[in-house]
Amino acid sequence: MLFNYVVGNSLNNNEGHHRFSKKSMLTFGIVSNIALLGYFKYTDFMIYNFNLLTDANIPTLDLALSLAISFFTFQQISYLVDSYRQETKEYDFLNYSLFVTFFPQLIAGPIVHHKEMMPQFAKIRNKVKNYINISMGLFIFSIGLFKKVVIADTFAVWATAGFDTATTLNLFEAWATSLSYTFQLYFDFSGYTDMAIGLALLFNIKLPINFNSPYKATDIQDFWRRWHITLSRFLKDYVYIPLGGNRKGEFRTYNNLLATFIIGGIWHGAGWTFVFWGFLHGMALVIHRAWSKLGFKLWTWLAWIITFNFINIAWVFFRAKEWDAAVKVIDGMFNFNNIVLSEKLAIKLSILLQYGVSFDNISVIVNVGKALPWIVISFVIVLYFKNSIEIQNKFKANLFYFIGILLLTITALGKLNEFSEFLYFNF
Repeated sequence: MLFNYVVGNSLNNNEGHHRFSKKSMLTFGIVSNIALLGYFKYTDFMIYNFNLLTDANIPTLDLALSLAISFFTFQQISYLVDSYRQETKEYDFLNYSLFVTFFPQLIAGPIVHHKEMMPQFAKIRNKVKNYINISMGLFIFSIGLFKKVVIADTFAVWATAGFDTATTLNLFEAWATSLSYTFQLYFDFSGYTDMAIGLALLFNIKLPINFNSPYKATDIQDFWRRWHITLSRFLKDYVYIPLGGNRKGEFRTYNNLLATFIIGGIWHGAGWTFVFWGFLHGMALVIHRAWSKLGFKLWTWLAWIITFNFINIAWVFFRAKEWDAAVKVIDGMFNFNNIVLSEKLAIKLSILLQYGVSFDNISVIVNVGKALPWIVISFVIVLYFKNSIEIQNKFKANLFYFIGILLLTITALGKLNEFSEFLYFNF
């Protein structure tokens, strides 16, 4: 942290008598941050692949990974680049430390810019109690806590069972597994973001929007305008545009899109499944751009179905710890010769036997019967309910919201004694 503060201040110095050029200092600062991130997060991954290619037997280091190292590394890189661009003002080390370690968004974002936060920290008015912000912050926090503890953690049981426990999955189990993780991830990460926004409001600090109903997206570009908005902004500003963006012809644009999202995949985790997930999204954006240039348009409902199912399938590779786990789920999702229904339905639906449907005791590993209502409810929530941004914009402190805070909080606290894991804490 001290290193980045010193480098940032040097880059922000306009006196122009540095021993090294500002570009050299910026490069040194970025490389140093990436090297530290790479050492802790990717060393074992590189050792594993080296051993695989050369039949060597180099032991892995099994380094303890700092929580959310990717988030605060990216945040400090953005500070260095903004300092180089003269978009930051000089603040003392204490203020810079506050910027880097502001606890509501420290662990899992949003990824913020120096210029978004420092003026708010310095504003005298923000140091006075604001009961409207406190009440709104508590309400948004309670929504986030409910999303995470009640909804996401419920889906986690079936997602974990399908990906990590089951050896095979029939058609319904596989779809229940993939959709469970799709909703687990959404309610986990958006829930955390809501909690971060709510906590920050208690201090009169407004964090940037990070989610805007992403599962309503009707194309992949629209999805990335809605999902993890601050990461998309970072990748655009500090990877895509420096690579050339869309300024050097269509072929170069396609390469830049693909490279940006592969880097985004690598940022999320040290594994080929993450790389492939990034590749899938990069290719989807390339195809979408080419399709749009042809002037073709789909019906809105069809565009949504295609977009959501692509996202759901891509999440399989994001979640799977190994290739085999991803293949297992994907194979089950599209194996129409492995349709199994409860034996209780055998008499009433016996006609289905001639179409390859079998009847047996439904696996208790992935309980499709219990997962299905939660999946349906989640579709209704993400497609038809107001998101946190919309609630925040229309918030009025009254008895209705007070009761809502109590009900959501009490329900969530009732489940806190169970095991809970924030997925994005791993990144």
